[in-house]
Amino acid sequence: MVEPGRTYVVMGLLDSDSIAWAIGRRIREWGGRVVFTVQNERMKTIFLDRSDRRLPAEELAALDIRFCDVTDDAQIERLFEGLGEIEGVVHSVAYANPRTCLGEEFHTDAMEDILRSYHISCTSLARVVWHARRAMPGGGAVVTLTFDTSRVYAYYNWMGVHKAALEALVRALARRHGRDLIRVNAVSAGPLHSRAASKIPGFNRLHRIWRSVSPLPWDVEADKEEVANMAAFLIGPYARKVTGQVIAVDGGASVVAGTLMPFEQWKYPTSLADDPHEDHEGPTLHG
Repeated sequence: MVEPGRTYVVMGLLDSDSIAWAIGRRIREWGGRVVFTVQNERMKTIFLDRSDRRLPAEELAALDIRFCDVTDDAQIERLFEGLGEIEGVVHSVAYANPRTCLGEEFHTDAMEDILRSYHISCTSLARVVWHARRAMPGGGAVVTLTFDTSRVYAYYNWMGVHKAALEALVRALARRHGRDLIRVNAVSAGPLHSRAASKIPGFNRLHRIWRSVSPLPWDVEADKEEVANMAAFLIGPYARKVTGQVIAVDGGASVVAGTLMPFEQWKYPTSLADDPHEDHEGPTLHG
């Protein structure tokens, strides 16, 4: 649970299909006030105002949305200066150019793309915590999102490297900001379908891999709610002694060696046999 009536910042909203939206909705359901951030007004216009058919206009109008490009330190500073006191921050921000940083070949000459991806997906967390700390004078919590870094997935390439760095950064920030009573943790989620995930080559078939390794059933749509539950828990009062941790919400896939034996596998019902998001072209993929 979160602190009812307290303010939480959820960064990285794209549309109502995004993980950031699921987390923000859970915080609101538990009584928290949510401030969402979107990269810029253009992104809001394209993905929320024009394209999002699942979000009623009146609900969209009622959202507290601020603009913040995490590559611009001044924007991060202004964001937290203008919010008053807050209880926690969710950093749901990541990006890699799929044409250069992802795909069949790991090596690339596009060093600027790699550095930009690293800035957005990893080091921006440090700047967010640095500026947010002043808005949490009595302490608080920060949660970021990662993906299994214990194994190497085809096509994920540089984003896998950045996520590994992000997890190291979580531990470093937890140590540094303990004196500020600010906790920093990460949720390592299983594959979840979203507009952003759809840009990763072949991502829509990753659920097939997950079904062969996850002891618990994994749903790339419905289990956004399970990830949201954990993120909201980590920024709430019942996790006050949890910091520097990477907590997997992935159905147990990250602890399984090899693939599950046939007698271990959960039997998916017929209704889930054909995933509407499955990519029927290209190789079986990846994270």
